[in-house]
Amino acid sequence: MKQQGPHTGASAFADDVDAAAQAEFKPLSAEEARQWREQHPPISPWRIVAGQMVAGIVVALLVWLVSGRAAWAGSLFYGAMTVVLPAALMARALSRRSGAAGAALVVFFVWELVKIVLTVALLVAAPRLVPGLNWLALLAGLVVAVKVYWVAMWLHSARHKPAAKNLN
Repeated sequence: MKQQGPHTGASAFADDVDAAAQAEFKPLSAEEARQWREQHPPISPWRIVAGQMVAGIVVALLVWLVSGRAAWAGSLFYGAMTVVLPAALMARALSRRSGAAGAALVVFFVWELVKIVLTVALLVAAPRLVPGLNWLALLAGLVVAVKVYWVAMWLHSARHKPAAKNLN
């Protein structure tokens, strides 16, 4: 049986990719990093949570005004809150974080799990908490609130388009 050397098959490909990545990677100086941060400001999770809340309220009110069915509007609002409440809890928890990067990553994943469990618990509790529950309206409210996150990210990136500067 022929013994493979260190640069054959998949190993050679991985070595080529690593070499290409190292050749293209240039660490930023402190000034370049500062400029990059100015051109790419972070978006506040609280703005996203507030946008989700506002979208849930507005769409629920529109459904109520158009259909005249308070149960549909209540179901839609509750669906939006199944996204908003866990997201607000996670944003609060993560805004209080401190420590090493590895610990921050673990904290993020723990709170993401808490957010998912709370969302599922709110969905399971919906039949008991929402009179005249309409599952389709609840799902629509959930989708509206989730989509607000993507719209907020899109609007944020459109507002903060980096100038055509080269940091070299």
